[in-house]
Amino acid sequence: MFPVPIEKRSKSRQFAYKIMVPIALIIWLLPLIAIFSTSIRPAMDINTGNMFGWPSNFQMLENYTAVFTKSKAAVYFINSVKITIPTVIISVALACLAGYALAIYRFAAALPLFFIFVAGNFVPFQILMVPVRDLAVHTGLYDTVTGLVLFHAAFQTGFCTLFMRNFIKALPFDLIESARIEGVSEFKIFWHVVLPLVRPAIAALCVLIFTFVWNDFFWATVLTQGEASKPITAGLRALNGQFVSQWHLVSAASLLAALPPVAMFFLMQKHFIAGLTLGAVK
Repeated sequence: MFPVPIEKRSKSRQFAYKIMVPIALIIWLLPLIAIFSTSIRPAMDINTGNMFGWPSNFQMLENYTAVFTKSKAAVYFINSVKITIPTVIISVALACLAGYALAIYRFAAALPLFFIFVAGNFVPFQILMVPVRDLAVHTGLYDTVTGLVLFHAAFQTGFCTLFMRNFIKALPFDLIESARIEGVSEFKIFWHVVLPLVRPAIAALCVLIFTFVWNDFFWATVLTQGEASKPITAGLRALNGQFVSQWHLVSAASLLAALPPVAMFFLMQKHFIAGLTLGAVK
């Protein structure tokens, strides 16, 4: 039923495995390699069709510097930080509170409310595009960083609540009852008993939501129009001129935009893996 470890396979299969793994890794990294090679070559190479060959001239420093001098990339990065960090804090905080209530308290509407949170994750965002945009326009939140934060938090809280409710539900209920018998208030139980136990799950959730919101392009395009509130994902288009496509600059900006989620994952890697495997083994 379970796959046999490669160490127990025949010598020929072990050799084939050692050959195929690097090949599969190179194939998987080909798009990233292509973007990096485009980001360090001059525009003349792209215009003459030399997109995958050896660059005629290496302009890595010039291209990556031009990202900030020829566009408002610094503003876009700051906007992405202003949008992502508050969204993560709001979504995770609300999810911890709602997940605690749905997992610990027993009331009639607990299961229907949980189903509503789950059902919201299956609604395609494209269906909500027009009503959400109209709502943002009528409430004055259109083309603002605050609007993106609120709408992202609203959309991400459902998934976060589903995530946290399941982790809190897996905790021994005897801990909660023991604290209640000792006279500990509900908020102190939540703060001093539950949250420390689900800290790995919170860390994993923060990494996921940070990646989702930072890499969002759909809502960044639908809910913004001016340059002052665009995040980096929507601002990349500013590097392309009206008549000339500067793909070398777009590639450089794309790699720079991908660095924060990668750095976030490596900084939180231990907690992220611990959170995903929490409760896997009893």
